[in-house]
Amino acid sequence: MYVNYRQRNQSEWLATIKFAFNNKVHIATKSLPSKVNYEREPRMGFDIREKGKYVKAGKFAKEMKDRYKEAKIALVKS
Repeated sequence: MYVNYRQRNQSEWLATIKFAFNNKVHIATKSLPSKVNYEREPRMGFDIREKGKYVKAGKFAKEMKDRYKEAKIALVKS
């Protein structure tokens, strides 16, 4: 979902992919991998607290919210 068609931007998304993987219940353990490894669930907040200070973070948060909405729409359709 996050890598472009020619797969030239994989390295940019590795942290996000790792987060997504660790935030999904594993079929064998019936638990989140991050909960098993770190004894806590990952934080999922994309709200920016200080406006204007972190421009790149704001862009990233907006992009993630947009992608989440797209995925949700696709899931509802299917």
